[in-house]
Amino acid sequence: MPESSYAAQSPLWVAVRSRCPRCGRGHLFRGFLSLAPQCDACGLDYSFADPADGPAFFVMMTAAIPATAFGVWLELTYLPPLWVHAVTTLPIVLIACTLPLRFFKGWLVAEQYVHKAEEGRIARPVPLPRDPR
Repeated sequence: MPESSYAAQSPLWVAVRSRCPRCGRGHLFRGFLSLAPQCDACGLDYSFADPADGPAFFVMMTAAIPATAFGVWLELTYLPPLWVHAVTTLPIVLIACTLPLRFFKGWLVAEQYVHKAEEGRIARPVPLPRDPR
């Protein structure tokens, strides 16, 4: 099927559903964070997708800082024993940093597809034509 015959997918909706950025039906992941090699519905090859460290950065900025701030607040306010941090702060940090990774990875893959992102290349200057005068 030609590329233009698919309805445009919202990158955020693709990320929420973990579906193919082209057709919206096939699975984007094989496992929790492993990208599938291709869409099982339309056959889109996912080799173009390379979110690299982007998902981890977004998770650190949106979830890890508040979760860590909770642990610091708990320590400074109540001075609890270490086991209290093991029971409260550690699970909060782990959950807050693990669960959003799949969403952010799916979102970045969908954005790469929508904007046809490619690896950067160095542009060579193009010589200007000479004026015939």
